[in-house]
Amino acid sequence: MAGKNYSEEFKDEVVKAVLDERSTIGQAAKDFGVSRETVRNWVTREKRRRSGNTEPARDAAERARVREMERRIAELEQENAFLNICAAFFARER
Repeated sequence: MAGKNYSEEFKDEVVKAVLDERSTIGQAAKDFGVSRETVRNWVTREKRRRSGNTEPARDAAERARVREMERRIAELEQENAFLNICAAFFARER
């Protein structure tokens, strides 16, 4: 299921209700017709932005890098297994 695309203005309005107007995440989610998790994500992102914390962006980049390395390791393990099978085959041919 693809996520909905909300305008930045809408997101800002929801976040403002939670952070500046002291609405709860649950109440804002209900009032604006958005899931609690979505509101929580927007609020967390804004809190990080306000605090100047750029760490989450680096964490996301790091996770992407790790996923790519894990994919490459799996690929190399498959290639290695194939080469071992080939080596065993040719060893029997002698």
